[in-house]
Amino acid sequence: MLTVKQINTVLERIEEMFPNAECELVHDNPFELLIAVVLSAQCTDNLVNKVTKELFQKYKAPEDYLSVPIEELQQDIRSIGLYRNKSKSIRKLSATLIEDYDGVVPHSKVELEKLAGVGRKTANVVASVAFGEPAIAVDTHVERVSKRLGICRWKDSVIEVENTLMKKVPKEEWSNTHHRLIFFGRYHCKAKSPQCDICPLLDLCREGQKRMKKTARCNTLLLFYSS
Repeated sequence: MLTVKQINTVLERIEEMFPNAECELVHDNPFELLIAVVLSAQCTDNLVNKVTKELFQKYKAPEDYLSVPIEELQQDIRSIGLYRNKSKSIRKLSATLIEDYDGVVPHSKVELEKLAGVGRKTANVVASVAFGEPAIAVDTHVERVSKRLGICRWKDSVIEVENTLMKKVPKEEWSNTHHRLIFFGRYHCKAKSPQCDICPLLDLCREGQKRMKKTARCNTLLLFYSS
């Protein structure tokens, strides 16, 4: 596990790599962001943005999602994974927004989690990006790089990763750290090709050092057997 000082160094270097990291889901208001984040579950932001480009022209408010048959909504988001379940969630959360919140997306994470299709991660993203609330949303990228870097333990649950990050990162940096870790995992420390050989964090990353040693051993064996 990295010390607090080492974690600060890691985060400073990641900030240098991705100084402009921010939410990549295209949206114009909190409601559009909420829909986009719900659609993004097990799906890339790029695909979501392609779908919402037309979706948000057709559906402007919660009432719009309830004004069409669910089959029509399913067809509109058909290219996105789990589109049937997501269609149901979007209609349910739209109904809840109208009935309980006058059609307005609530600011509170607790209230957000009451909406269909909205879990802890989605609530954190919406609260942070739409309303400026400090939050660290742990998606697959944040979880992976936090464990690889040794900020968290490999056995930690998503909630434990979130709690550890909130303890070790100053509250005023939670939201920025969330986006930077996503960018680091999405564009550099990828799941299958983490680019350890050119990583500016290699000196602090035990997982990266293990991978490099393993690669070196494999290369040595290849040279031995090919000679």
